[in-house]
Amino acid sequence: MQKILIVEDDSDIQELLENHLIGAGYSVVSASDGVEALSHFSQQAIDLVLLDIMLPKIDGYGVCELIRKQSQVPIVMLTALDSETDQIKGLDLQIDDYITKPFSMPILKRKIAAILRRASGHTETEKYLRYKNVTLDLDGYKAFVDGNDTDLTAKEFEVLREFLLNQGRVYTRQNLLNILWNCDFYVDERIIDTHIKNIRKKLGVDIIETIRGVGYRIAKENKS
Repeated sequence: MQKILIVEDDSDIQELLENHLIGAGYSVVSASDGVEALSHFSQQAIDLVLLDIMLPKIDGYGVCELIRKQSQVPIVMLTALDSETDQIKGLDLQIDDYITKPFSMPILKRKIAAILRRASGHTETEKYLRYKNVTLDLDGYKAFVDGNDTDLTAKEFEVLREFLLNQGRVYTRQNLLNILWNCDFYVDERIIDTHIKNIRKKLGVDIIETIRGVGYRIAKENKS
């Protein structure tokens, strides 16, 4: 289930968004200020951020700028600020859409769905995910390099798939544990390092970067 982070300090609007997005089949987490939003983002796997601008503590522009330093997650600004200057400022921060209040909920939901489809890089009917000379068979749980099977375990495959579906995003070890292990019992974070080491060895190509002091990522592929 895709998770949307709602960042909105107006409790009525926040509740309205929560109800409609949950009803549309999304998982949601909400924040009422910029600091809380960044805390949620760092601790959870977020697929899209719905971001107000006029927020306490850190405004929406600041939140967007800090997120963009570590992730290309889709960001939609939802705000009462409707001047051309504000919209240009948001677009310069590489947001995916700028929607002014008051807004149409049906149109907002359709825009969110379209942005998430584009961000995924593939449709549900596609069976393969490709990155440079690496190909994942999503149904068969197999990874190939130059057409040769790499013999990844199921968990190694899931780790690699998570990176490839979210190219450019930096994952901490705890992020990966929360997303892929989802355990109610303690799991040592070092298991992530072991899986990354095994993936690198089996692929024979080092596409997973170590971000020192933070975690890991796969750089976004330039297809131009």
